[in-house]
Formats: sequence, structure tokens, C-alpha cells
Amino acid sequence: MGLFGKKDKLQIIAFQSYGTDSHFYARGRALEDEEIDLSQKGFFNLIWNSYKRFETDEIRHTSVKVKLSDGRILSGKTDRRGYYVFDESLEDLGQLTNQEGWLNYEIAYDDSALRREILHQNRFPGEVLIPSKNAEFGVISDIDDTILHTGVVSSLKWRVVVNTILKRASKRTPLKGSAEFYGLLHRGKSGAAANPIFYVSHSPWNLYRYLELFLQENDFPKGPILLRNFPRLGGGKSRAEKPQKQKEILNILKTYPNLKFILIGDSGEHDADIYKEIAELYPKQVSAIYLRSVAHKRRMERVSGLFETYKTTPVLLVESSEQAIAHAKENGFIK
Repeated sequence: MGLFGKKDKLQIIAFQSYGTDSHFYARGRALEDEEIDLSQKGFFNLIWNSYKRFETDEIRHTSVKVKLSDGRILSGKTDRRGYYVFDESLEDLGQLTNQEGWLNYEIAYDDSALRREILHQNRFPGEVLIPSKNAEFGVISDIDDTILHTGVVSSLKWRVVVNTILKRASKRTPLKGSAEFYGLLHRGKSGAAANPIFYVSHSPWNLYRYLELFLQENDFPKGPILLRNFPRLGGGKSRAEKPQKQKEILNILKTYPNLKFILIGDSGEHDADIYKEIAELYPKQVSAIYLRSVAHKRRMERVSGLFETYKTTPVLLVESSEQAIAHAKENGFIK
């Protein structure tokens, strides 16, 4: 709802997702348009835009439809938080992709009861990545403190809050050399491959466009950005429940059982434990684990000890992108 009771126009944000030749999987969110301008400068603009990213007005339980480029139409509905998911078995989706493996679709509101103005003539673009069968391998990468400085190892996480609220995406600092390293992995050993790269984060979907802009501004290879629902107050989760990031990675491995993967994360939070567990479950699919070193002595000692006698998968504690590039060349991942 806009200021003074004026109703905002409607929009749909389609999250980049992934699928196969026979599996269409797309998700996104139906929202009121808060007119967030991620390029705006100035302290108060940054604060206001940050507030609007989290104070969303979702369009609940409304019908939406997807149209593929060959004319096929799928019908669905948003949930109580405005999210939609299309999880469909279809044929010959690979024929609709470009050279990089991206399938373009359009999504629109399909509810005649809506009496609201809708942006862009009710046509919103979406993309699903369908990796080529010729892909040499895939990459699954964390975002926070792996390619983007966030300060997740700082006490009380204050740097995370400050960086997200007070810095435009175009001004955020990527870890030195990381975009070059990911570009080399994307092109692979042949130098001309289109190896899929998946970006996973513990951040909420509210930051999707912010992170998408960061990746674009810093020339990272395009890939699905996989986040999590913003936690509900008092919701909690059981001790046995796996982190959303871990669930996403396992789903990617199950979706592409014949594709090997490189896992990239950092040594600051739980990536080491998550990746080690995944590699032990899927030793034939995980080709290597790269963990960015962080400026936290005790955590680095813990991670070093965790992999001290570990032989299942090659593991590198990365001090610099140059070191990671050299290791990737030695192991035949890049030329």
C-alpha cells in the first residue's frame, strides 16, 4: 500500500531458477511495486530503500500463468506470502534455450477479480537454466564472504546489517579476483563451455534483486540465485532440520546426477561442515571444495582440523584467487 492509502501498481519478480529438458521449475513472488531504485545515492535514500526491501506487500492466493516461447501455458497460484512455484514435467525444454542454457518465459497475473493497475502490460520476464549436456561440470557457490564482503564473522553481525542497509549494490566490494576465477570455471577446460554456476545464500528473498545487481555490476557469470524465505517471528526450526542452503545444494545434485560439481564457500560460518557432509553423501559428484579463508584464527583452526585427515574430496583453504586458479588448472578444471 502506498502513502496516504494509494494502492501501488502490481508486479511479479521472477527468480532465476533451474531445470532439465523434462523438468520446468520456476519460482518468484507477486508483490506491490515499491519503486525501489537500487542506484539511488544518499543516506536517507539507502535507508528508505532498505526498509522497502523488507516491508513488502505480497499478493496472496492469486492466479498466475506462465507462457513459454513455444506457446505452452501453465497455470498456478501464489501462496499466502505471495510466492509462486511451478514444478512441472514437460518435454523438449532444451530446445527452447539459448547457447548458455537459459530458457526464457513470461509470467502474468491471471485473476479477473484483480482491480489494480499492473506494470509492464502484465508481462514479466523469467528465466530457467537448463545446463547443456556438454557441460564439463557445475559450480555451487556461497555468496556471503565467498564473493561478497559481508562481515559475517564480525561480532553480533553488525557489519552485515550496515553493509546491506548503507551500501548500494554497485558499491559493494567483491573478493579480489573472484569474478575472474568464476569466469574461468564457467568457460571450463575447453575455454568455450557454459558450465552452470549456482549461487546460494542464507539471505532472504527480499535481497534477490540487490544480489542480482551486485553479480551483474561485477561481471560474475550469470546463474540462479537461491535464497530463503524470511523467517517468521517465533517460527524456529527443529535441531534435525537442515539449513535451507544445504537443502538447495542437495536438490541441485539430485537434479543433475550425471554432472560433477565444485563447491565454493568460506571458512567463517557453516560451509565447511555442510560441504563435508554433502561430499561424503555424494563422493562421485563432488570434484573439489574451495573454502575462502577468513580473518578469524579460531574458526580457521577448526576448519583446518575438520579436513586434516579428510581424503574423500580435494579441499583447498583459499588464501587468494590466484591460488584457487592455480589449483583449478592443476586439477584440469580450467585451461
